[in-house]
Amino acid sequence: MTENSPNALQRPDFPFDLVGFDLDGTLLDTAPDLAEALNHALTQAGRPAATREETLTFVGGGTRMMLQRALAATGGPVPEEQFEALLPQLVDYYEEHISRHTKPYPGMEPMLETLAARGVKLALVTNKLEHLARKLLGELGLTHHFYTIIGGDTLGPGRSKPAPDLLQLMIERSGLTAPRTVYIGDTHFDTNAARAAGLPVVAVSFGFSNLPVDTLGADAVIDHFDELIPTLESLNALQA
Repeated sequence: MTENSPNALQRPDFPFDLVGFDLDGTLLDTAPDLAEALNHALTQAGRPAATREETLTFVGGGTRMMLQRALAATGGPVPEEQFEALLPQLVDYYEEHISRHTKPYPGMEPMLETLAARGVKLALVTNKLEHLARKLLGELGLTHHFYTIIGGDTLGPGRSKPAPDLLQLMIERSGLTAPRTVYIGDTHFDTNAARAAGLPVVAVSFGFSNLPVDTLGADAVIDHFDELIPTLESLNALQA
């Protein structure tokens, strides 16, 4: 699919017309590559490296927030000038090594293909910088699944999740009138954004949340992507 491409089926034989997905910790396990890039920046700051488990607690609000959290946890904030020099070092390193260790979660691609075959439009909405999301999806051969790819910087500062703006843009770009929409994510950034946009939301238990998944306020929780389609069908029945 291409950006804003029309969909042959406006009302698929499925409870939802549009399914949006978060990226890091939802569709892809990006933790190993994020940890390497983060540790590259921490080394430049003279800080100890973070473990994979620690990195998971820093992810969720985008690259800037990840670095802020990591610095706070390894010795405290640095002066603004130093921070602004470290951030591009992190981003540049990550961009260069973006798909070295990253892998889709089990069942991810068959699930996307099944939804598409049922006429559902698929969107990618992440707090990751848009150009990084596009590069990662491109290198993994996944871009074609999504009619739009929206990043945390797509609309500018202050409009990333948990604000509803990115999800509202996702709906606007679908070209559908009042589409039946659901969002899939792994952290409170995702569930809060969906709630703010008035959308039902499903959380995955295998992601990067630093909170118990059953406290995120999702309408449902899944442990594997094999469960997503039947969960969405059940979710629709509960809301009917």
